[in-house]
Amino acid sequence: MAELNANAAATTDLSGTVKDFSVNAQQPDQPTQQQKETYYDYPNSNEYLGYYKTIPELKKAIDSLATWTTGKGWTASQPITLVLGSFVGWGEDSSQSIFWNLQVQKKVFGDAYAEIIRDENDNLINIKPLYTGDMRVVVNGQGMIIRYEQRNNVKNGVNKVFRPNQILHLVNDRIANEIHGTSVIESCKWVIDARNEALKDERLIKHRELALGILYIDSDNVTKRNKIMTQYQDAVKNGEVLVLPKDTAELKDSGVKPQDRIAWIQYLENFFYQAVGVPRVIATSENFTEAASKVGYLTFEPIYTREQTDLETDLLNQTALKIKFNRPPSLMDNVQTDEKKNTGQIGFQENEVQASLTENE
Repeated sequence: MAELNANAAATTDLSGTVKDFSVNAQQPDQPTQQQKETYYDYPNSNEYLGYYKTIPELKKAIDSLATWTTGKGWTASQPITLVLGSFVGWGEDSSQSIFWNLQVQKKVFGDAYAEIIRDENDNLINIKPLYTGDMRVVVNGQGMIIRYEQRNNVKNGVNKVFRPNQILHLVNDRIANEIHGTSVIESCKWVIDARNEALKDERLIKHRELALGILYIDSDNVTKRNKIMTQYQDAVKNGEVLVLPKDTAELKDSGVKPQDRIAWIQYLENFFYQAVGVPRVIATSENFTEAASKVGYLTFEPIYTREQTDLETDLLNQTALKIKFNRPPSLMDNVQTDEKKNTGQIGFQENEVQASLTENE
């Protein structure tokens, strides 16, 4: 019988292989006074567009926020309403689709651009969305925008130039003195990659579900072992039944459970909605409790309200269009009413469903 001595236990040195998590330091993309001009060309725009068009959950989250921001329409004075009614964008647009388009681009690329088109009398007649990946923003040494350039519209080797008042420019989550906004995809790119790797693995597992496990072969004969392996692989590949003599080989469970793999995928999916700021209950129709749905809705209210306010301000400051986007109905009054009816519920306090500096006791 083997002698078991606990004092003989030892550990391996993992200091060289297991490292503490760290984040790379970054500097903002900022101008310097030593340079007359500084510009930014959105180098990741094509990649981010690919993520938006390929990843359904990400697209749904971004689209949902844009829909909640602009989908209820707007109100404005009669003269401004007439101007907005004349917008055709690229020819088949409306003011509603133009605003939605720009809101999506703002989240995907960090910035959104549209050409402001006026007639010979300087009257605003149209707003035409542009692709952020084609644009260049140019600032002076003090960090002020002095012009825009459209890099895919080149004549005699020179980009098409726009004055600042010729472009409607929306910026997402600009920080410090950076000369561009921040894409929501930037912070969750790793999670997107991890999720799709997990989905790819899961699809492969489903195709080869019969082969999951460890195949024990009762022989150390290499020729016999390889023959059984080949027979087994062919049977799995062709969806056939492999018949072997008793005690020749045994398939045992690998221990990897389907529910564990699905839980990992769902965990990663939640990050899309967190990055965009859209509760999952807003973007999907999964089975949520009424309480969870209300909480998700209430936390979402200040998010889409801010987006609406930002868009209203940008339109006013850059095009002189004073409009107000219609707010979706609020649940705040409903939640407070339900709480009063349900005396056994430990629910929401008034200052938990609206922005304030009051601390709950």
